[in-house]
Parts: sequence; C-alpha cells; structure tokens
Amino acid sequence: MRIRFDRDTCIGMFQCVEEWDAFERNMDAGKADLDGATEVDPEVFEVEVPDGAELDAEFAARACPVDAIELYDDDGDRVV
Repeated sequence: MRIRFDRDTCIGMFQCVEEWDAFERNMDAGKADLDGATEVDPEVFEVEVPDGAELDAEFAARACPVDAIELYDDDGDRVV
C-alpha cells in the first residue's frame, strides 16, 4: 500500500496529522509534510505505508478536506 500526497493542494488544516503520525505540521509553510516520502512530481510525494499503519493512513486520507491525499493498494488501485 502506498500513499500519495499533493502538498500544493494542501491548505494546512492538519487533520492528517491528527490521524497518522507520518504527517507532520510545517508551520513555516502552513502545510503538512509526509515523513520519509519521495517527491515524484513537483509538490507531489509518495511513500509506502508500513505494515500495521494501513488504517491510520486511510483515516488520514479520508480526513483531508481538500482530497490532497490518495491511498493505493498493492495492485495500484485507488482505495481513497
């Protein structure tokens, strides 16, 4: 499972931070950061979801008010 985060779309409500500790507040930028992620496109970051963190990652994606977070299963199908 992997998570994709569009930081440009992020508006800094930080609900994702409350749901999963892989997201961190970046108060200087007014946006969240995704710990350990690789930038795959400008301002778009991806990281593999560790075993046992799938539910937290899903909650983080569902909590985002602007849909800046997408979650994909191992087959590449979008879950959230």
